[in-house]
Amino acid sequence: MAFMSGLWNSILRGNDKEIIWNEQSTFYLDTSRKYFSVSEIDKEDSPIVFSEAHNISFNETGLGLSYTPLNFVTLFHIDTRRAEIRMPSGHIDQPVIEDNRDGTVSIKYDPREEGVHELLVKYNGEHVQGSPYKFHVDSISTGYVTAYGQGLISGVSGEPSQFTISTKGAGAGGLTMAVEGPSKAEITCHDNKDGTVSVSYLPTAPGEYKVSVRFGDRHIKGSPFTAKVTGEGRKRNQISVGSCSEVTLPGKISDNDIRSLNASIQAPSGLEEPCFLKRLPSGNIGISFTPREVGQHVVSVKKMGVHIKNSPFNILVLEQEVGDAKKVKVSGTGLKEGKTHSENTFTVDTRNAGYGGLSVSIEGPSKAEIQCADSKDGILGIIYKPTEPGYYIVNLKFADHHVEGSPFTVKVTGEGSNRQREKIQRHRDSAPLTEVGTNCKLTFKMPGITSFDLAATVTSPGGVSEDAEVQEVEDGLYAVHFVPKELGVHTVSVKYREIHIPGSPFQFTVGPLRDSGAHLVKAGGAGLERGEAGRPNEFNVWTREAGAGLLAISLEGPSKAEIDFKDRKDGSCDVSYIVDEPGDYRIGLKFNDQHIPDSPFKVYISPTMGDAHLLEVAQFPDSAQVDKPTQFYIRLNGAKGSLDARVISPLGKTDDCFIQNIDGDQYSIRFMPRENGVHNINVKFNGVHIPASPLRIKVGKDDADPAAVHAHGPGLGTVKTGAKTDLIIDTCNAGAGILAVTMDGPSRVAMDCTEVEEGYKVRYTPLSPGFYYMSIKYNGHHIVGSPFKVEATGENLAEIGAQETSSVTVETVQKVSKSAQKLGPVLPLFKSDASKVTSKGMGLKKAYLNKHNQFTVHAGDAGNNILYVGIYGPKGPCDEVQLKHKGKNNYECWYVVRDRGEYIVIVKWGDEHIPGSPYKVEV
Repeated sequence: MAFMSGLWNSILRGNDKEIIWNEQSTFYLDTSRKYFSVSEIDKEDSPIVFSEAHNISFNETGLGLSYTPLNFVTLFHIDTRRAEIRMPSGHIDQPVIEDNRDGTVSIKYDPREEGVHELLVKYNGEHVQGSPYKFHVDSISTGYVTAYGQGLISGVSGEPSQFTISTKGAGAGGLTMAVEGPSKAEITCHDNKDGTVSVSYLPTAPGEYKVSVRFGDRHIKGSPFTAKVTGEGRKRNQISVGSCSEVTLPGKISDNDIRSLNASIQAPSGLEEPCFLKRLPSGNIGISFTPREVGQHVVSVKKMGVHIKNSPFNILVLEQEVGDAKKVKVSGTGLKEGKTHSENTFTVDTRNAGYGGLSVSIEGPSKAEIQCADSKDGILGIIYKPTEPGYYIVNLKFADHHVEGSPFTVKVTGEGSNRQREKIQRHRDSAPLTEVGTNCKLTFKMPGITSFDLAATVTSPGGVSEDAEVQEVEDGLYAVHFVPKELGVHTVSVKYREIHIPGSPFQFTVGPLRDSGAHLVKAGGAGLERGEAGRPNEFNVWTREAGAGLLAISLEGPSKAEIDFKDRKDGSCDVSYIVDEPGDYRIGLKFNDQHIPDSPFKVYISPTMGDAHLLEVAQFPDSAQVDKPTQFYIRLNGAKGSLDARVISPLGKTDDCFIQNIDGDQYSIRFMPRENGVHNINVKFNGVHIPASPLRIKVGKDDADPAAVHAHGPGLGTVKTGAKTDLIIDTCNAGAGILAVTMDGPSRVAMDCTEVEEGYKVRYTPLSPGFYYMSIKYNGHHIVGSPFKVEATGENLAEIGAQETSSVTVETVQKVSKSAQKLGPVLPLFKSDASKVTSKGMGLKKAYLNKHNQFTVHAGDAGNNILYVGIYGPKGPCDEVQLKHKGKNNYECWYVVRDRGEYIVIVKWGDEHIPGSPYKVEV
């Protein structure tokens, strides 16, 4: 497209005053429409056009701009809003003028001819400056060139930023790319041979980068893109402040009923989201929800899938109640610049913006502490305190849409915390494929324990649990051995003194992997919980389930780390690190440039242990009871200093222990547990953890087992934006515990959790397309398969920005499945094909009285199952039938009959007849 007007001539002549492009709106081009907007400002002065001449490049003919889109603003008052299009044929056409209600209007036009067109815009009957504007309409190919990927939006200095260009169906044309910004960025391209090109560039300094992509010497849609690059080691913090509409429901509902009720609200457009039931200050039951549309809404309240009395309810939402991010006002220097180690502030005014939750996230070189002061009148004060200088990105969303100006780029200056960062990368190969009947092994390193206190079980996909063998491979390294009987995902539980070790329960796939990626990597060990300066601190990383990829390990803190890596060649590895200075450290673990679950890990490194290593623990109990004193003993063995002990409950409550000197170097430590579950006891000497600390003890009947929790349902597969979906978390036979569900993705989701017969139902509604990761934890441990990768497709109903987090937590009650109430073992889930079983022998055709009548069955190619043989005659079952397994699923069968007549011989492989069965035999 080419543009020609008096405006450009005046710029070239240079005889006008300096033109500043300090406001802009966008000229947008697609296949059929041309958009531009002009600002409506009530001003009698002559219209002014703002531009930045030194940034405008012209084509070789000098007849217009060599790029699209064209950004410009004109400021004038339109009385008649008259505009015309003069087509190449000379005919006059009328474009559509729309008031954007934000101080601008849009002019839209569908071209019907090729060639040079003229757009005439008049003010009080006179042409505005630059009118008529000339533009050229081309015929284009049916395909578009598009670009997508995180590298077009954000990045981290020192790390590759990637995006993909699709040229499918776009016809012939050259593809060129350029990256401009604070540093030179090396660009690499790879032709994927499928109509797409993978592009990677490496920014080495933080700031804003312009990524230009041209096809046939023209910018593609969206180009140039703006990517905001932060300093290496980007960290993110987020807070959310709720602002929901509350509506009272008719009728009376008891507190006991609220637990088993779930509610959802459907908007006029059909968008259905879960909403929350709560006891209002008036004592009535109401619902809390975020209004998104004007009009009649339908609220459904159900118990066990059945509407309660008076449900569904109708609610009318007025225009002033709908959350509108455009009406949110923000102010304050904290959105432009900031200082390290200081409180940087800005204000968010939502008084005229309706109802909607406010989400604030800040990411940059340090994890900035965020606080929110809510004055309860719709004005919120946001305070953040970064610890490192550099560029930070502040995302502000209201009702799931960015407020005007968001995301903000803030330059933070000042002294840093002098934190040191070390990083290593190692390529991880795919682990060897395992099959049914082969020896499988899962290894882990856990120094300072004995194998007598370790126990392991393996649960097959069919639900059959068996004990597994635990062997010590070398000092501190252990291996769990088992032989699987079926394909699929197995659950391996490893416990130390009846408590799951870090990382347990593990997912172990027999056969081909069903998925791959960072969400399937696990890490655990003492080195991710605590450490000591000056000595190796170790932890395990299991990448077996994630497939091949690049594992990156970074460690940041008061001193530089020495990181060591040892590959165990079975899909797991051992990582150890040494740091010289005590303090708070952050350990980041990434797989293929994505953080693994729970990364980064915050670890406190204590000073050199000194005399603390002399202390010993004696008479530590195996278990304890609620509200009953529990004690154990500590021997100092000549160490001089002060002893301190604190107990941390499963809910995170901290309480001091009572310490009493018994005799010389021996002290007793006593505490009173107040709740069931695993408690941690931190025992320190001179402020440093003793070797066994933290000590763990099970209080009460803590039968909550994350290995017994399973999740299934449509909400774990591919879902649609704007459509309510759900999943079932089966807690039968898993005991009572704390169920925590967290969802990270492109948008926040309205999510609730209600009790059902087999466990708990979680419902949610995604608003933006993309990948979401759902973490399901039971008593602080991921269940097998967690976090689950969920893809949402469909229209974007909320603005995509930084990752958003939604969560729900419930205290579960003990549930028992109906099958568990029945006596007898659970049959495994067999995978077999009865059609591949063959049989032969005279005993399938003719039989003789009082003799062994024989036939054979061959099921070697039919998978694994149980062989059933039954023979029925004129007077009932035959007297004697025997089966003998000859190996490799080959069987020999013989039977004896006492009466003449016609018999039926039935042969089944599992629940299915083999070919030919049932057989008709004459005696």
